[in-house]
Order: sequence, then structure tokens, then C-alpha cells
Amino acid sequence: MLTSDARIEVSGAGRRFGALEVFRDVNLAVGEREVLAIIGPSGCGKTTLLRCMHGLIPLSGGEIVIEGSRVAGPREGVAMVFQHFGLFPWKTVFHNVAYGLKLAGATQAEIRDKVPRFISLVGLAGFENYYPYQISGGMQQRCGLARALSVEPRVLLMDEPFGAVDAQTREILQFELLRIWEMRPTTMVFVTHSIEEAVLMGDRIVVLKGRPATVHEIVTVDLPRPRTRATLATPRFAGLREHVWNTLMADARRAELEIVR
Repeated sequence: MLTSDARIEVSGAGRRFGALEVFRDVNLAVGEREVLAIIGPSGCGKTTLLRCMHGLIPLSGGEIVIEGSRVAGPREGVAMVFQHFGLFPWKTVFHNVAYGLKLAGATQAEIRDKVPRFISLVGLAGFENYYPYQISGGMQQRCGLARALSVEPRVLLMDEPFGAVDAQTREILQFELLRIWEMRPTTMVFVTHSIEEAVLMGDRIVVLKGRPATVHEIVTVDLPRPRTRATLATPRFAGLREHVWNTLMADARRAELEIVR
């Protein structure tokens, strides 16, 4: 149900590409300082929906409203972190982080002040003059996160931000992001394929299912914050993970039976 104080409101949203209808009639509301995780099977339109929120792709139907204004394109106050880093290989860490500020019209003095602070925030102090090929995948993703955070967005859209790194780095980055969010809480929409990641990060989890995809369920994650590695061992974490797993697996089993027939 949409609420008047929501920072993001999605109403009757649908998107099709020619004859392919990706999702339809999606209704969501995301509050201030809320983390909304979106999960669902591959091809259900998670990334497409996120890109529609950012204004990179127009909806085919319905609307998305952020801070009271209908989304018609990328806008001030909204930043996105992509799965595959999105760094410029010819720019150093410093200048990759500075890029978003330049686009936002920041002065050179503001860039000199802000960039080192956000590089330090994500744990990259000392690597300002390195190029992307000289640093690890996890460090590249930290750089992309610093670039998004440097414009101090009120809405942060995360498209499987840790999907391109190894499992160990992924866990490190998950807790780094939780640490940063505790320091600078903002509205966040977090798309992931990982059920554990959705439960760990989210205040609520949106489960998309079907073809075209619709909102099957919204799960409230009643785990206290701040969340740490100890959270992963709690019975409630295990219960929520199992609930979401069973919800998704029911569709997978049905699809498998259809193929066998």
C-alpha cells in the first residue's frame, strides 16, 4: 500500500519490450531511510524495474514518483551502483569518484574536499592514484560505491552490486555497506539474486514472481540493526531465509515440471 510520506512510490508500473511483457501492475512504496530488497528468478525484471526508478528506461504503463515528482529521467538526489563497476579505465580512483560530482556541477574546491572523504569512507585511502586495472574487483566496486555516495544521494539504487565479486569479497562488502548505511542512512533499493543478502540488507523484501512478473509477496525483515555477522547465525535469520527460499522454489519446481512434461 502506498503511503503519503514514502520517498519512492511505484503505482501500477509495467514494462514491455515489443511482445515481451516483463512486469505488470507493480505497486511499491519505499520510506525514508528504508532499505527495500528486491528478489526474484532470473529474467523477472528486477534490474529493469530499478532502471525505470532511475529514469534510464521509461515505463510502458503506470508511474514512479520520487520525492513527489514523477520520474522522467535521471535526477538530482538519486544515484545508482551497477553490478559491473562502471568505472572509466583511463581515470584514476580519485577521478572516477570525482566524475559524479563533476556531472552534478561541483566546483574544483568541493571536489578536492569531498572526494578524499568518500574514498576514505569506503576503505580506499592510499589508492587515489591507482587505475581500475591495478586494483581488485572488490576495490573497484568500493570505488563505484564512493562515486555514488559522493553526490550525497537521498535515494540509492543498487543493482546486484556484489554479484561480480567472489564470495569472500562479497561478504566483506555486504558488511561494509551496512556500516556505511548506519553512518549515512538513506533510502535504498537493493536488487539481488541472493536470498541471504536480501535478508541481511533489507527492512523489507519484495518477491517478484511470474511471467510477466508481479509482486508476489512483501516480507518484513524484523531483524534488529545494526546487523553483524552474528545476525547470520540467529534463528530468525534462518527462518526468514527459509521462507523466501520456499516461496521462490515453488515457482522453480513448477517450471521444471513443465519442462519435463
